[in-house]
Amino acid sequence: MKPTVDVREFGTTKYGETAHLFAIHGAGGVVMEVSDYGGKIVRLFTPDKDGNMKDVVVGFDSPAGWDNGDPYWGCIIGRYGNRIAAGRFSLGGVDYRLPALNNAPGGIGCNLHGGARGWNAYVWKAEPFVRGDDAGVVFTHVSPDGDEGFPGKVEIEVTYTLTKDNVWRVDYKAVPDKDTPINMTQHVYFNFKGESGGTIEDHVMTIAADRYLPTDAGQIPTGELRDVSGTPFDFRAGMRIGEKINAPDPDLEIGKGYDHCWVLNRSEPFKSDSRYEELKFAARLACPLNGRVVEVWTTEPCVQVYTANWASYDQKAKGGEHLSFRCGVALETQHAPDSPNKPEWPTTIVPAGATYRSATEFRFSAERMV
Repeated sequence: MKPTVDVREFGTTKYGETAHLFAIHGAGGVVMEVSDYGGKIVRLFTPDKDGNMKDVVVGFDSPAGWDNGDPYWGCIIGRYGNRIAAGRFSLGGVDYRLPALNNAPGGIGCNLHGGARGWNAYVWKAEPFVRGDDAGVVFTHVSPDGDEGFPGKVEIEVTYTLTKDNVWRVDYKAVPDKDTPINMTQHVYFNFKGESGGTIEDHVMTIAADRYLPTDAGQIPTGELRDVSGTPFDFRAGMRIGEKINAPDPDLEIGKGYDHCWVLNRSEPFKSDSRYEELKFAARLACPLNGRVVEVWTTEPCVQVYTANWASYDQKAKGGEHLSFRCGVALETQHAPDSPNKPEWPTTIVPAGATYRSATEFRFSAERMV
């Protein structure tokens, strides 16, 4: 199959920008529709065990869906993915205050996913490409100094590539002109039964992590690295997402389910001077009903798993389908939440003029399951 990329208009954002939709047809058969509006994954078609194609991500038919509801479904997240406690951190002797927008359980505010208008809410420059058996889009954007309170101008490049092996690779690159925290991720939500398929509690998830990060009432990591053994967070051998999601565990009760960061097993220790460059296995998600599988490989030290515990039925997704409680699962590869305030953890501070790089691969397949 010859890879191709087609483009058409997608609509106008609430900021008055015209968004476009890029249809990437991979040589292996996977098809992705992605917008230059924050790199949003609008549709992603993968085959089941019998070769039947289905859209397996949760999203909306137009920019208005994101603008009038949850803005993060399927987007590029930056400048800082996940939470920074109280929207505050210190760097180089300067105290920075960011918009503390997220009223987490307990009424405790934090900076979430970059602020009021993170990088997910801009129309990026986009250049489609076909290179041999690969096809994709290169997205670029410039974040100005002081953007949402963060120091430094940042020049960003994110490349989405579909390969002949049905791998969706995301390459992140960013160069700041001042020391600044950067923690990028992709916030795609999978449901291998399709957007109207109901809960993902029947999906089987594996996470290559011996430890996770417990949180306080505001869903900020306490600083403890807790062993998953004997807890509802032990996915090392694979477990249905719904098997223990409603267990009487304080961490689960705070977020109404899984919305936690797992520290991936790597040869390098989880400490401030750690460096991660090689892709390592992070997680696996499989649907026994149809055999769809994705393996997640990443250079990042952590994965945040969120099971759409706050999805609202009042919000309509593609085709007029209502969103539902736990209708998708996000596997967000990243550094740990609140790392700017946890100097003992792998740093998210990128020095002026240095190049931030990160890569994650979503490797799609299908298998017959018992």
